[in-house]
Amino acid sequence: MWRLLQIELFKISKRPRTYIAFIAIAAIVSIFQFAFKADGQSYMDLMMQSAKEEFTFDRVQAINGYFMCYIILNTLLIQVPILVALIAADSISGEANMGTLRLLLSKPVSRTQLIIVKFAAATIFTVFLLLWMAVTALLLSIVIFGTGDMLVFRTKGEDSQIMLITQDDVMWRYYAAFAYATVALTVIAALSLLLSIFAENSIGPIIATVCIVIVCTIISNINVPVIDRNIKPFLFTSYLVGWKGFFYIGTRPDGSTIKGSLENWPAIRKSLLILLAHIGVIVGASVLVFRRKDILS
Repeated sequence: MWRLLQIELFKISKRPRTYIAFIAIAAIVSIFQFAFKADGQSYMDLMMQSAKEEFTFDRVQAINGYFMCYIILNTLLIQVPILVALIAADSISGEANMGTLRLLLSKPVSRTQLIIVKFAAATIFTVFLLLWMAVTALLLSIVIFGTGDMLVFRTKGEDSQIMLITQDDVMWRYYAAFAYATVALTVIAALSLLLSIFAENSIGPIIATVCIVIVCTIISNINVPVIDRNIKPFLFTSYLVGWKGFFYIGTRPDGSTIKGSLENWPAIRKSLLILLAHIGVIVGASVLVFRRKDILS
């Protein structure tokens, strides 16, 4: 299987669309960094208008590398599922489109092994995509804007609040957030892989994945009691932004923050377990469907 995985990764590296994802991330990150370098204070003024707390700080110095990465991730991680789908949705359908699927299955490789390898390759691509995001959004932002204590703007209902995380309490939160995002985006990779089994070309699975993500995201953000109780808990999109929980710091009764703490670790852990369950179910379904599929191409 290791040899098969190497071959699969080589195929991914040869596809032009693979590099489109990395270029897109670099371009979006650069736009954010340029905008905040040129006129970041306008954004800070806007955010302060919505915050009810009295909070005095240097609004220019508050725009550091840690703050920039948080802002970029809030925007970019919503778009990354599309980039993941560009590769994962081509896993089986791409082989069928080129007429190599039957040839591939004529090798001493079981269908289950093929699906596992395809999924592993898509997961590795996702990991590299997030590593690239960490380099451009975090490390490059630190080089451009420097470091310091990190401000986190949070909306709770109709209220907004500002939390301050000290500089020495930030990096581990980013490590954890990127690890969580890897799990969340792996769900997208698994979903794209499943959809690719039903198609003869890559366009259909890519569009289907994007549509499913959009529809489920809209439902996840609708605040209706019936949906909240009966639908949202079962949608993977309800947990995609759970990485933010690593930046919600715990507080004491007097309102002071607790260094190294999380406001709601049980909720983060639950979200991770649900995402992992989604991965298991979707990959399992992919194996079952592919084992029963008639290969005609």
